[in-house]
Amino acid sequence: MLTFLHTADWHLGQNFHGHDRHAEHRAFLDWLLDTLNREAIDALLIAGDIFDVVNPSLAAQRLLYDFILKAHTARPAMDIVMIAGNHDSGARIELPGPLLERLNTHAIGQLHYLDGAIDTDRLCVPLTDAAGRQAAWCVAIPFLRPSDVSGRGYSDYQAGARAVHDDIFARALARRAPDEALIAMGHAHLKGGSISEHSERPIVIGGEESLPASLFPEDIAYVAMGHLHKPQRVDHQDRIRYSGSPIPLDLSERHYARQVCIGKLDQGHLVHQRSIAIPDHTPMRRIGPASLPEVLAELDALEQDTAASPGWLDVQVMLEGPCLSLRADIDARLTGKPWRLVAIQVHYPRSDKQAPPSPRLEDTTPAALFEATWTHHYGSAPDATVLADFHALAQAVHDSEDPA
Repeated sequence: MLTFLHTADWHLGQNFHGHDRHAEHRAFLDWLLDTLNREAIDALLIAGDIFDVVNPSLAAQRLLYDFILKAHTARPAMDIVMIAGNHDSGARIELPGPLLERLNTHAIGQLHYLDGAIDTDRLCVPLTDAAGRQAAWCVAIPFLRPSDVSGRGYSDYQAGARAVHDDIFARALARRAPDEALIAMGHAHLKGGSISEHSERPIVIGGEESLPASLFPEDIAYVAMGHLHKPQRVDHQDRIRYSGSPIPLDLSERHYARQVCIGKLDQGHLVHQRSIAIPDHTPMRRIGPASLPEVLAELDALEQDTAASPGWLDVQVMLEGPCLSLRADIDARLTGKPWRLVAIQVHYPRSDKQAPPSPRLEDTTPAALFEATWTHHYGSAPDATVLADFHALAQAVHDSEDPA
């Protein structure tokens, strides 16, 4: 029997309205370490977006590597497998690989080709159970950038991704013994997956960024996915799951469940799975949109300082006109209360002829800003071809920030 834990989308180093999230991430990692011990985990699977940006801060990197060292010290026989997501630099994830291997940790950041063929050996990681017997293989596929699949005879990204998965899984299935299970780990948007309002960056090309769940053959016992921040199964299959992110990365995610997924494998099959809720370390709340008296009344009703960590607070106020004392009125009601004000959004009444207020940059995405600008300039929304070109360009710019 092999017990594994699936988690993803940590986004270490995230900046939230000018504030770091180190305390929240540290609390999660401390809880995760306790959970690994309590549940006697044999394999820890981290399905991408480990960092929030391709050039993470030293503090963010220290969070990751301190955790890995503590986890290995506590459970030296436990296998740790992590892959790069679209927010990560594949090269950076792999850079400390030789050192991490001494900690029983396998870091897969990007595909490598040998003589024109994918080097599948480095993607197939053996997993051992508590008795030291090899019980499974983890087929770890990092986020596939267009450059990973283009220029190799494939007609488009979808076809290329299909061919890459087919090749890797065929080799993995041929390698395993009859009583060994296969776990696939990936970072992508699978068709039918539910995304949040702002946080998950669109992958690859316009509306064609999502991949079909049929990429994963029935022979695969469990598919550990990353990218979508809301915990969910895919295509009505319990074996294909997104664990979700451990902390809310945007106000639109404040009501999401927070969890890790745990599964048990025996004789090549998934025999049990469940989720464990992650404690809410730092609350996130939005007040409004409401009139100023209603907003101030809600602020007055907020509890006094009892939380271990101050929560994040977004306030949306509906005004008839400018209110010079607005910020002072709000700040006065938050004095001594466990809340950090991250934003005040003001809504004014308007006629149909008035243009809507411009969104704040931190509250929108590049794609939404592009669509709004295009519509304002040309009088209609951009078509699918234009959006596809924009998303391809945006991904290219993001990839160019990768130090590799």
